[in-house]
Amino acid sequence: MKMVKAIIRREKENDVMFALEAAGFAAATKIPVHGRGKQKGLVAEGMVYDELPKLLIMIVVRDEDVEKVCDIIMEKARTGKPGDGKIFIAPVDTVYTVSSGKKEL
Repeated sequence: MKMVKAIIRREKENDVMFALEAAGFAAATKIPVHGRGKQKGLVAEGMVYDELPKLLIMIVVRDEDVEKVCDIIMEKARTGKPGDGKIFIAPVDTVYTVSSGKKEL
């Protein structure tokens, strides 16, 4: 199994989450985050915003579903401008269900 972590623009949250759910990937964790990449923030109304609001989506999927999930996220989160986000993939060795203490993998 793999954990897909995607940092996207906040305004793309609904597009991405609805598409993931429609494809059968409803279980996800969302965390509001702030950060900056190559775009280095923005200037609006004379103010410099160094760290922009983003959304971190974490979803654990089977190895064979990683590309599908990434394709959905990229398609729905892309605006074509710097700051659209990044996707990180990490292996998941073991999962425990807290309520039952059951080991999933």
